[in-house]
Amino acid sequence: CVSLRQSVSTGTHSLRYHYLALSEPGPGLPQFLAVGYVNDQPFIRYDSRVGRAEPQAPWIASVDARYWETETQKQKAWAEVQQVEMWTVMGYYNQSGAGTHSAQRMFGCEIQEDGRSSSFWQFGFDGRDHLSLDLETLSWVSAEPMAVRTKRWWESERCYAEYDKAYLEGLCLASLRRYLELGGPSLTRREPPTVQVTRHTIQGRGTTLRCWARGFYPQEISLSWWLGEEELGLETEHMETRPSGDGTYQTWAAVWLQAGEEAGYTCRVQHSGLNHTLTVAWATSEPAPRQEFVAVVTCAILLVLVVGVVVFTRTRLRGRWGGIKVGG
Repeated sequence: CVSLRQSVSTGTHSLRYHYLALSEPGPGLPQFLAVGYVNDQPFIRYDSRVGRAEPQAPWIASVDARYWETETQKQKAWAEVQQVEMWTVMGYYNQSGAGTHSAQRMFGCEIQEDGRSSSFWQFGFDGRDHLSLDLETLSWVSAEPMAVRTKRWWESERCYAEYDKAYLEGLCLASLRRYLELGGPSLTRREPPTVQVTRHTIQGRGTTLRCWARGFYPQEISLSWWLGEEELGLETEHMETRPSGDGTYQTWAAVWLQAGEEAGYTCRVQHSGLNHTLTVAWATSEPAPRQEFVAVVTCAILLVLVVGVVVFTRTRLRGRWGGIKVGG
C-alpha cells in the first residue's frame, strides 16, 4: 500500500469510460461499444458484436474470470440502458425514423498530483453535448434547448444523480487505485520527451518555427515559445496532444515570425519526466522531420471518429468528471 500511495502522489492518474450506442449500425460497426482507460491507455473493451468484455492491456488480462463475467454483464445492461436513452432523445428531436443516430456517455475520476480527486459525467447525442452532471448541486446541466426535456426526465428520479456521485467518489477512485497497483510501472512510469525545433516556410504566409515533442509519458506537457525573456502566449499555435501508437504521446507548438529572426526564439518544455525546464532553439544543421503530424490511435478511437463521437467540450481535461445511472 505504501508503494501505491507513493506512485499516486508523484503524478496525476485517471480512470474514465467511453460508451457509444448506435441506432442503426452500418457494416463493421457495433450497436454498442464501451472502452475503459487508465491514464489515457485503453485497458478494457466491450463490443456488442463479440458479446463479452475483453482485456486491452497485459496487466489486466490475468484478472480472474469473475471480474470478466461481471464486466460483461454490466456492459450488456448498459447497452440496453443507452439504447432506451438514445431512442427517447431521438423522439424529442422527431428523428425516430431518420438515419443513424448515436448516444455517447463519458464518465470517470482522477487523482491529482497533490492528492485531491475530481470527477466528471457527460452524455451526448449525435456527437454533441447534451447533459452533464453538476456534482455539487446534483443537478443536470443542459447544453442545448432540446436537452431540457432529458434534464426533466432524469431529475424526476433524484436517485440517479445520487448514485452517480456515490460511484464517482467511492468505487471509481477505489478501482483506479487497484488498477494502478495491477499496472505498476507501465502506468506510473515517466518518459521524457524528445524535443526538436524545425523551420517551415509557406509561400505567401511567412516562416514558422515548430517545436516538436515526441515519445513522452504521461500525457501532461507544457510547450511555450519565448522571444528573449518574453513568453509569446497569444502568438503560439498548439496542437492537441495525441497518442503515438506505442504507449507514448506527441505534440507540437508553433510560432510565426519574420524570416531571418529565428535566432531570438526558444521553445521551453516542461514535463514530469524532466528534472528541469528544457530550452531548445532552432539549429540550422538539424534536418526537418516530416511535416505531417502522425498520430496512431486505437480502433476504439477510430470508431468514435467515424460516428462523430466524443466531441464533448471539456473546460479542463482534469475537471468536471461525472457518473452513471446503473452499476459503474
